[in-house]
Amino acid sequence: QVQLAESGGGLVQAGGSLRLSCAASGSIFSINAMGWYRQAPGKQRELVARLTSNGSTNYADSVKGRFTISRDNAKNTVYLQMNALKPEDTAVYVCNLRVGRLADYDYWGQGAQVTVSS
Repeated sequence: QVQLAESGGGLVQAGGSLRLSCAASGSIFSINAMGWYRQAPGKQRELVARLTSNGSTNYADSVKGRFTISRDNAKNTVYLQMNALKPEDTAVYVCNLRVGRLADYDYWGQGAQVTVSS
């Protein structure tokens, strides 16, 4: 059983910062990537940032230069530092853990609300 525990969401004014954390626990093998997705009301879930096991990163164009993803391998924890937040960043942010050797399998967190006021 794998569990993802997220923390760090909240309400912030535009231009402010927040840091999200996601700690993975349980029987975790063959981590391929950890990352963050978000879903705003009425919109599809989108990838925000992902960090693969070989250290490469992917960011949504809308967050490049403002968000930074990092990982503490010893703690199986991934972080998302969000700076210069905008109202359009308001969404539920969901942690993702991708594992597997021959095929990918995704685990998801429960989601953390991030609200940016103008």
